Amino acid sequence: MRQLILCVSIAAALGVIAVGCTRSPSPAAESTAKTPAATPAAAAKVIDQHSYAEPAKVRTTDLALDLAIDFDKKQLSGTATYALEWLDKGATQLVLDTRDISVQKAEGLQADGTWAPLEFALAGKDPILGSKLSINTSMRPAKIRVTYATSPEASGLQWLEPSMTESKSGPFMFSQSQQIHARSWVPLQDTPQIRFTYSAHVTAPTNAMVLMSANNDPAAVRDGDYTFKMPQKIPSYLLAIAAGDLVFKPLGKRSGVWAEPTMVDKAAAEFSDTEKMIDAAEALYGPYRWGRYDLLVLPPSFPYGGMENPRLTFATPTVIVGDKSLVSLVAHELAHSWSGNLVTFATDSDSWLNEGTTTYVQSRITEALYGLPLAEMEEVIDRNELKAEYKTLDPKLQILALKPGDLADPDNSSSATVYTKGAWFLQFLERRFGREVFDPYLRGYFDHFAFQSITTQQFADYLKANLLDKHPGIVSDAEVEAWLHEPGIPNGAPQVESAKFSTVSAARIAWLGSGNLPNQAITEAWTTQEWVHFLEGMPETLKPEQLAQLDAAYGFTGSPNGEIAMRWYPLAERSGYAAARPDMGKFLEHVGRRKLIMPTYKALVASTDGLAFAKDVFARAKPGYHPITTGSVQATIDGATPVERAPAPAAKAEKPAEPMPAPSKTRDPADPTAPAPKH
Repeated sequence: MRQLILCVSIAAALGVIAVGCTRSPSPAAESTAKTPAATPAAAAKVIDQHSYAEPAKVRTTDLALDLAIDFDKKQLSGTATYALEWLDKGATQLVLDTRDISVQKAEGLQADGTWAPLEFALAGKDPILGSKLSINTSMRPAKIRVTYATSPEASGLQWLEPSMTESKSGPFMFSQSQQIHARSWVPLQDTPQIRFTYSAHVTAPTNAMVLMSANNDPAAVRDGDYTFKMPQKIPSYLLAIAAGDLVFKPLGKRSGVWAEPTMVDKAAAEFSDTEKMIDAAEALYGPYRWGRYDLLVLPPSFPYGGMENPRLTFATPTVIVGDKSLVSLVAHELAHSWSGNLVTFATDSDSWLNEGTTTYVQSRITEALYGLPLAEMEEVIDRNELKAEYKTLDPKLQILALKPGDLADPDNSSSATVYTKGAWFLQFLERRFGREVFDPYLRGYFDHFAFQSITTQQFADYLKANLLDKHPGIVSDAEVEAWLHEPGIPNGAPQVESAKFSTVSAARIAWLGSGNLPNQAITEAWTTQEWVHFLEGMPETLKPEQLAQLDAAYGFTGSPNGEIAMRWYPLAERSGYAAARPDMGKFLEHVGRRKLIMPTYKALVASTDGLAFAKDVFARAKPGYHPITTGSVQATIDGATPVERAPAPAAKAEKPAEPMPAPSKTRDPADPTAPAPKH
């Protein structure tokens, strides 16, 4: 750590210390309802190991941004102004989280309305947490303002050249703040314990429409000057911004889709059931409290399936396949409007409160709109993936309520745990108590903790007082303890079976034994979930000629559907099916969604020739990848221990005119060695 260099001047008459440069070592409209003012005092005592902030001393209540977007410099620059609540009478310092941010000055608002310089120090960079920004002030002002600029390498921003976009008509920029990447584009108290309202004034080139996780006006004029307001309190990871060649198309009275002009019609057709999803969720869990629900379709480099930014879900274009087979992702991100955005986890160790509850709610929305068989198939797929992941996953990461210190990097949590095990726990409670009891309970939970950030212990206390104790003898404290604090899946967990999957498994087994493909009359009626089950049940490797037979029949190689590709290409690579390599490379270059590409990279790096191929593809794909994706792929390549494998002869596969549809998925299951994807 290099020593801090402070340039100090005293302004005695003002009672402040001025400082210069310090460097580091390297409702249909707005909701009018008042929200609960603060997280309960018990939560304020919780330590967030992934933030430098000190919420027990001072809290941000409102954030005002004034930013300029510079595509040439790949930079956001301007000011962030924090309205503060000083809780500790002895506190004289505001501590903010930053990562690769250049801070020019800090100022405090005086009683006469003028701004006075404040002393600040930017500490050395921690590889995970970033740099601690300490702002000292004896006057404890109601507002502090920081002038800053982001780095072109900001982990929470991606800058795309026109050639990397769908329409190729202009540059594109978007953010990804979760888990702790908001600090790379705004200096702030980057912990979910703190919720705040925010406003923003953003300037940009006139050819770029700017959107934020706020009150975007569908009729906004693209003039390079934009203002935003988020009246509900949100945690920092829900801050979001995007700018590019974007147009709007309505989906319903309070929903719509933003996308590039060449994508918007396809996106609107794919997401046409969005308003019905909102209605279904409200019928179960109460009113939608965020005004509008719009979607923004991002370029293929978006590293996740979706991100639940309030009022503006970010979505990957990889779910737009023309048959609505993958729109459960929308149900998942919408469900976050209750579980996550409304009731938020207090620390990353409690992530299951967001993702597990959301996965459960998403399943209920799917069932309400599309029927129980589809919901059951998706649950079986999720749980099969969990069982596979748990074979190698560290037991400490199989626990819902993670212990302090067990999750060094919040990007490395297990999706199998926080999504699938969390949802499984809630289904266990639902099955035991019955929906006539559990549904009102869960709705009451959302109402009770609305606009608060809570811990697993608070969840458990509420569960005991409002469900277990009111209905004694149904679920024991010991059973809840096993779900929350022990690894694995407890005995007695409810199992889900799918009659449709039984037919798929029988067809797969018959083909493996005889080489005879299933009757076309059977397979042409299969849904995407059935094709997923067909592929996921295959042996670890097949003979190249077997893959050629499948390819000729179903056109898996070159399929535009990422859900097929993420299962087919690893199988093809492990099996030495060289005919898949060219299209495999094109897929990895075009798509940046981690869930879809990481299985193929992992299969490639297992052999020496595959590793060489992976490095070559990555070199071409890297400029279009998000920094989060780049880090995952680079770590996989760097950690490879390949073995020599004789290359298999290329097999020719005749493809059908139209490839079969890909399986649907509602979120990104993590692999145990790479950062956990979101949604």
